[in-house]
Amino acid sequence: MTGFDPGRVARLREVMAGQVERGAVGGVAWLAARDDDVEVGVAGTLTRGEPAPVQRDSIFRIASMTKPVTAVAALILLEECRLRLDDPVDDLLPELADRRVLVDGRGPVDGDTVPADRPITVHDLLTFRLGLGMDFEAPWPQPLIEALDRLGLGAGPPQPQVPPDPEEWIRLLGTVPLLYQPGARWLYHVGSDVLGVLIARASGRPLEVFLRERVFEPLGMVDTGFSTEHVDRLGTCHARNPETGEPIVYDPPNGQWVKPPAFPSGGGGLVSTLDDYHAFARMLLAGGRLPDGSRLLSRPSVELMTTDHIGAGPGVAGPLPDGSQGWGFGVGVQVRRNGLPTVGSYGWAGGLGSSWSNDPAERLVGIVLTTDMFTGPFPPPAAIRDFWTGAYSAIQD
Repeated sequence: MTGFDPGRVARLREVMAGQVERGAVGGVAWLAARDDDVEVGVAGTLTRGEPAPVQRDSIFRIASMTKPVTAVAALILLEECRLRLDDPVDDLLPELADRRVLVDGRGPVDGDTVPADRPITVHDLLTFRLGLGMDFEAPWPQPLIEALDRLGLGAGPPQPQVPPDPEEWIRLLGTVPLLYQPGARWLYHVGSDVLGVLIARASGRPLEVFLRERVFEPLGMVDTGFSTEHVDRLGTCHARNPETGEPIVYDPPNGQWVKPPAFPSGGGGLVSTLDDYHAFARMLLAGGRLPDGSRLLSRPSVELMTTDHIGAGPGVAGPLPDGSQGWGFGVGVQVRRNGLPTVGSYGWAGGLGSSWSNDPAERLVGIVLTTDMFTGPFPPPAAIRDFWTGAYSAIQD
């Protein structure tokens, strides 16, 4: 037998509803798919204290689940030979040419520097080894992140109306030294935003247009974009008061996602729905094929995207402190089993309350979208962990 056990799916529904009843999240939508068995559940409301319920077509801010989408866009250009993995980005991004590198990567950004050993490559952007980003192993506050924040470049949780347009954004980024030599260390997030600028210049199309024409329309992702007109389906993103733990509004329905941003963030700017993101995830699980049998990507490109490129393990900086997860192109890749996901599983989460993973060995796609942002990177909120426990536990065979 394939698919899911009905009784265990019912238990998953109860568990996720319980997260809403206990106030852990205001609202949640989830999808678990295995072969032709697609199970969907919703619970709670789009905004705490208001009656509008979460529905299957509710729209959520997916934050860093944008990163895999941006990586797919880059792979399309790689397949068309408009980008090449090992080429320097200097021709398309001259603002990042002739870099200086801090002697102390954890020191002040105005500290001593040395010349970069080599240019930044497309591969460096895709694997987050360009020398800029959040250091998951360094203490906070981090001088680079503070510097990016002062420049208005969007260093913290997504604020789409804050950063300047891509030309000014990349110019300002070029004024900041690298923390480490290109290729030397995995650093989170910034690579995807730079990649978005690179995609726009390589394609001759704004990132939002390229994504719409080459990714969203072929996949039928009608509700995915950097803003939405459907405010009634968007709801509120909630944060937590750090002193009381009580939920507070981070972004209301008529907030920062209701008009197109000056800077479409390839690292965290999209909104989407369960079914839209399932179409994206299903394409990857099918090796790049669309439902009609045509291809968005080749199978080798999907395999390249979902393979660890950083040599994850003890002593290698990566997404998880225990070294069990490596990094492909825009996705975390399971390289050692430390829980239910099997080796070779891949996906990513969004800090505004979302998580997605494909497990090829189990033929499983899982997506969970909530109205409540994470309070930190490790571990994920209980609602996210319980969804994954329930999804895996419901596997039939």
